Amino acid sequence: MRGRILRNLLAPWWAAQLLTGAKSFLDNPLIGSDRLNRRGLHAGRVELTYRLAEKRRARLGAALEPADLADFRRDGFVVKRDFLPPETFAALRDQLLGWTGPAREMVQGDTITRRYAVDPAMLRDVPAMRAFARDPRWQALARYVASFDVEPLLYVQSILSHRREAPADPQTALHADTFHPTMKAWLFLQDVGPEDGPLTYVPGSHRLTAERIAWERRRSLAVRDSGDFLSARGSFRVEPEELAGLGLPQATAFAVPANTLVVADTFGFHARALSRLPTTRIELFAYSRRNPFLPFAGLDPWSLPGIAERRIPLLWLTHDIYRRWIGQPWARAGRKRPGDE
Repeated sequence: MRGRILRNLLAPWWAAQLLTGAKSFLDNPLIGSDRLNRRGLHAGRVELTYRLAEKRRARLGAALEPADLADFRRDGFVVKRDFLPPETFAALRDQLLGWTGPAREMVQGDTITRRYAVDPAMLRDVPAMRAFARDPRWQALARYVASFDVEPLLYVQSILSHRREAPADPQTALHADTFHPTMKAWLFLQDVGPEDGPLTYVPGSHRLTAERIAWERRRSLAVRDSGDFLSARGSFRVEPEELAGLGLPQATAFAVPANTLVVADTFGFHARALSRLPTTRIELFAYSRRNPFLPFAGLDPWSLPGIAERRIPLLWLTHDIYRRWIGQPWARAGRKRPGDE
């Protein structure tokens, strides 16, 4: 009886989540319902949010260079080598690698991901960061790929692989981040070689083809009880041997020199490549994810100056306070340099 009452009380909340970015097949019984997904619930959410993103992008595309626009439409990502002027990049790299700041860390498998918020304190201590954060080329790319005219969340990130005796990092499996278009970006501060766990991406996998929507429908009926926890939480994994059936090539690895910018739609399949030896990859990392059912691209109060650069500390603090209910994967790690062990 108590369980039935609780379900009835939560039903409006679960229903409201269907028009948000909520994606977990485990946490929301409507999203995870086999009956509803056989009738097209998940596939319908995928199709609707994709169409809305394309309409929002149509309003933002004029700010891009035509070549970048063509690259993105074809591949789902844009690669810009030598992005910053050499002297600007050298100042940014040297200031960051010599800087010590408050770090947060998350452990996944054998890998530690370390992040620093690009907040007012960092912008004061690392003045060269402003050259990237305010660059209109980067801002236009990030906003177009995200399909929202909002300020991206920006971090300094270090990926430390093979630091624990544990199973492989789950981010090395090809996956889509969520069911709708979204943006992630990387500006690599050091050369990334083939053995350094480079980013990989399946070109063209950002497009919603008939094959992809059929695959999404099949996965929506299988993931909840599959034992694949991250897929069941809404970040669908895909096996390399499935790609040909989706009309897709194998993944491309971004083994690139320092000062390369990559901006990608992570509705497309991507992963961190496996490395055989311990490696450390240091980069600027950004992402942007908003309610995908919004019909408009802007009107975001969190992007206002004075607020935008404080969002990450506020987000971390919120999870610290309410970790019992919403979790907090990012643990305080003290003051460190990005390259510290």
